Amino acid sequence: MKIALYFGSFNPIHNGHLIVANYLLNETHVERLWFVVSPQNPHKKENTLLNEYHRLHLVKLATENDERIKVSDIEFSLPRPSFTIDTITYLTEKYPQHEFSILMGADSFQNLPNWKNATQLVERCNIFIYPRQGFSIDNKLGARIQLINAPLLSLSATYIRNCVAESKSIRYMVPDAVREEIEKGGYYKK
Repeated sequence: MKIALYFGSFNPIHNGHLIVANYLLNETHVERLWFVVSPQNPHKKENTLLNEYHRLHLVKLATENDERIKVSDIEFSLPRPSFTIDTITYLTEKYPQHEFSILMGADSFQNLPNWKNATQLVERCNIFIYPRQGFSIDNKLGARIQLINAPLLSLSATYIRNCVAESKSIRYMVPDAVREEIEKGGYYKK
């Protein structure tokens, strides 16, 4: 099966993530998409992250009615911080019957040469790239890339967290179930 891996902190997951995922599933040969929730991204400060199990739960709430999508906590049991190459190695050994690719934004792709074992990563995986405002795509590593023309939505998890902290509405930015859980849990309040 052709599976795209969408790695991220998802702090929190929002409609921009879901639109890109849906577009990829609708417009490419990818059969399933796995949201891989990263407990600790080596490029982000850990103290800004909501607890990983809360973030995992929010992603599950956001995607629970779409059988094409799986939410993975695989990185919770791997060494930290999470490195994509280590996760890919683990998944390809555990699921040799699947063909894995990676979905990422142009901003992440720009940073790819700084990732652990980036050359090995691009040799092993095809990469789907969606546009991000202000980021061009410079394929320095010679990766096998496919640009997807997903709708460009300038929505960030940082903006959503700031709205919550300032008691502003996040309606229409995240699925209703995610918004309700954030409110109920008091997540991202100052």
